[in-house]
Amino acid sequence: MKTIRRLIYGEVLAAIALVALGFLALFFFFDVVDELQYLGKNTVSPAATNAASLAMDTYHVKHALLYVGLLIPNHLYELLPISVLIGTIFVMARLAQSSEYTILRTSGLDPWRALKLLLSLGAFFVVISFAVGDYVAPASERAAQLLKARYQGNITVGQTGAWLKEKQAYNTYVTNVKTLSSKSEMQGVRIFEFNNKGLLISTTQAASASFGRDDSWLLMKVTRSEFNLRPDNGDKPSQSTKAVQVNRNETPTLRWPTEISEEMVSVALLKPERMSTIDLFNYIRHLDANGQTAQRYEIEFWKKVFYPLSCVVMVMLALPFAYLHFRSGGITTYVFAGVMIGISFFLLNNVFGYIGNLRSWQPWLAAAAPGMLYMAVSLGAFGWLVLRR
Repeated sequence: MKTIRRLIYGEVLAAIALVALGFLALFFFFDVVDELQYLGKNTVSPAATNAASLAMDTYHVKHALLYVGLLIPNHLYELLPISVLIGTIFVMARLAQSSEYTILRTSGLDPWRALKLLLSLGAFFVVISFAVGDYVAPASERAAQLLKARYQGNITVGQTGAWLKEKQAYNTYVTNVKTLSSKSEMQGVRIFEFNNKGLLISTTQAASASFGRDDSWLLMKVTRSEFNLRPDNGDKPSQSTKAVQVNRNETPTLRWPTEISEEMVSVALLKPERMSTIDLFNYIRHLDANGQTAQRYEIEFWKKVFYPLSCVVMVMLALPFAYLHFRSGGITTYVFAGVMIGISFFLLNNVFGYIGNLRSWQPWLAAAAPGMLYMAVSLGAFGWLVLRR
């Protein structure tokens, strides 16, 4: 049995590596072509006062190649289930074509044992997918965005940037961060403070801010306006209104205690599917604690949980191809079928995420539905083609 396991694992691993390498090379080429339009362009920072500093801000070929290289882990995470499917189908169909799989069956490789072998291989790729998607890809994606922000402008979303809400002991704060610089510094920070009655009592504007180590932000070039309500009696004694007294002051620096971390700002500014599972989980808890909707981020969280498990589904889909008895003709048709199945899974996974967000489905259901559907198809094909024929 060790010989059979070594044979199948060696063939499948080599095929999957070859398919993944081909996909990554293709995406690398497309990304490089897309980055050519930005070569030679630069963004002049306020600190750039001489020719040397201006030259450092120019986007060269080496920067484009480094940026594209940092995107490879994220492409690997997205393409790994498709690569597992295509590589496994290729090996299973080739073994069936050359009658090697028939010899393996007569040597004691029954369908359940073959399924167990492939499930073990799929579990290995589940671990690889989780490690890449939860640790390597988020770090490389963040580094890529910060690199591009250094040469092409700061990271932002929409026209006004990211909005975050936080409830503290007595008041509620709504924070707006316009951009995030390449040095992880926030630009254009606005903080609106509301009392427990929902009335605005102060606004704070800062040109920039940095993250402190003690659950605080250090605001720079701060302008703070406080609104004090005081009773204002009119001309008649029966009239009683409230007038607003505005106190405005400026200060070079100001420490603002907050639990909004750098990861939360990154999640708000970057795409949620590019973040790690723990960062998404913490951000969802922050949104729930402050009475904000977290449907989109919950779906992305569960997609991050279930997506690595799709590698197991892919190897289950590939096993029936070993029981297709044919001797002549190429196996390109079956490989093409594998490509179409993988692409359809990738598209369906995204479609279910959007539909679940629009229709307010249960987040775990919207994320797990494509995998459960394809698992049912693979089990049906396995039962019909393998066990009943």
